[in-house]
Amino acid sequence: MSDRRRHRLRLEISREACRLFWEQGVEATSGDQIAEAVGLSTRTIWRHFRSKESCAEPIVTAGVEQELAALRSWPPELSLEDHFAAEAVKGAKGIDPVEAADIVLAMKMIRLADSEPAIRTAWLMVCDQVEKEMAEIIARRLHLTTRPIEARLHAAAASATLRVISEDVGASLLEGADPAEFIDASTRIAQAVRRATGGSVGDAVIA
Repeated sequence: MSDRRRHRLRLEISREACRLFWEQGVEATSGDQIAEAVGLSTRTIWRHFRSKESCAEPIVTAGVEQELAALRSWPPELSLEDHFAAEAVKGAKGIDPVEAADIVLAMKMIRLADSEPAIRTAWLMVCDQVEKEMAEIIARRLHLTTRPIEARLHAAAASATLRVISEDVGASLLEGADPAEFIDASTRIAQAVRRATGGSVGDAVIA
């Protein structure tokens, strides 16, 4: 199985698992139910996931992928605020409906993590991966490859910022808040990252 096909299958399984987790709870959801919802054997589910709770990880990852993609493409000559603003213009054409549905489902899982320790574990596993990638991005941007501990400290602060804001925005939207209230969410993230890293991360840099 190619990596692309494997990714698509894991995401399909994750969608159905998350839907069941949200509708009936994690404890009430079995591997057999997830398999039936996807149209696969239970054995196939366990070939791709170590536990039923870990099935939530691909969808939760999709929930922060937009921010990560923006960070990966962050050019040195732009501040984080300006870069996010430029990305918002690019995304103004609209998001793919499937991706939009995945983001909503990710919000539900992040909210469910408040009351479901197993889903909290899945969410924190994703946050750990985000932190590691942020450390690499920051190290390259600030030329900290010979001082990895500094990059890791900045990444820990920045990823924690992303986690807290994601939780806050997601919970508010699920409770019925007007999406227009969060039109400046990217700017909030950028400013929070700057504060959390003592101003080290956020400015344009000279190559």
